[in-house]
Amino acid sequence: MLSTLRDFFWNERLWFPEGLGWADLEDRDGLTYAKPADLWVTLPIALAFLIIRQIFERTVATPLAAALGVTEKVRVRVAHNPTLESYFSKTSKSPTQSQIESLAKKTGCTERQIHIWFRRRRNQDRPNQLKKFREASWRFTFYLLAFFAGLAALIDKPWFYEMKEMWNGFPMLTLLPSQYWYYMIELGFYISLLFSVAFDVKRKDFNEQILHHVATILLISFSWCVNYIRAGTLIMLVHDTADSLLESAKMFNYAGWRKTCNYIFIVFAIIFMITRLVIFPFWILHCTWVYPVTVYRPFFGYYFFNGLLFILQCLHIFWAVLILRMAIKFLPANNIVEDERSDREETDSEDEEEEEDEKEMRAPVKNGPVQNGHSPLNNNHHRKTQ
Repeated sequence: MLSTLRDFFWNERLWFPEGLGWADLEDRDGLTYAKPADLWVTLPIALAFLIIRQIFERTVATPLAAALGVTEKVRVRVAHNPTLESYFSKTSKSPTQSQIESLAKKTGCTERQIHIWFRRRRNQDRPNQLKKFREASWRFTFYLLAFFAGLAALIDKPWFYEMKEMWNGFPMLTLLPSQYWYYMIELGFYISLLFSVAFDVKRKDFNEQILHHVATILLISFSWCVNYIRAGTLIMLVHDTADSLLESAKMFNYAGWRKTCNYIFIVFAIIFMITRLVIFPFWILHCTWVYPVTVYRPFFGYYFFNGLLFILQCLHIFWAVLILRMAIKFLPANNIVEDERSDREETDSEDEEEEEDEKEMRAPVKNGPVQNGHSPLNNNHHRKTQ
């Protein structure tokens, strides 16, 4: 059965125009072509990226954060309370008013104390500024180097200027060393991002991020297997163009450099709109969707490849909306740009001053259980910081 599935999956009629097939991609006369087996090398490359990232964050990103003035806000750790901790982990991190009233009765604490406990407990799970800065600096470094590497690999190629050239001679497109390494490194990087997504800062567009990584990995892998490498290199270059600017804006945001962050974000927003909403759909997508049918009859691989591109374009539109929302927020008042995808940290001053919170947390609870002269929430009431 596995043999039948494998034969069906690699069926030439699925992935190639009529009359062409895998035999056309066999190396001959000193010419080398892309092969599916080449992609195995991306797994050790992805592992290497994960290791390099850990070294980079410790030896480069952390000292850079200190130089730019990235500071950590001291967070108050909540006192251990088994009842509230169990509710927080298993039921809800943000209980409703009726649930708070019920918890207050169970624990003998005031509703105010329950509010404070859950707010501080949520803050404990949020990533700190240093973690977010290190993550942004790692991505900034890769995207910047990848952009210039991709530009160097494509600047002298005819399909960089005339996109119809990407189909000239298809599928017998010889593989260049620069294309090989550009593909392997980009694919290895996105695989590493998929591996590390569980440990990275989780944002509101977490599901969209996963979809983007999976679609990108499938797109790069598929375009390599069926020798769409010219189109693939152009697509990767377009995506790398604006990403480094976004990550650098985040870095200055975390460092508190407001004006620098805003100026970079403006440049990023302009380049993002041009590359993702103009060049990508009206040049690249047009050339992969419209032009090929003037040369070959449509086939499954044609629809599959363009389907992945349309998924990416939908994500581009989704992120463009977020970018516009951020731009609208900061332009009139000239405030700092905050990442719409991130949860804002709740501060103790949102309700009252921290001193009042502390008094409330330390106050004995009337008609409630008291341990060692303190309320259950604050039996061990000295502060601990992360």
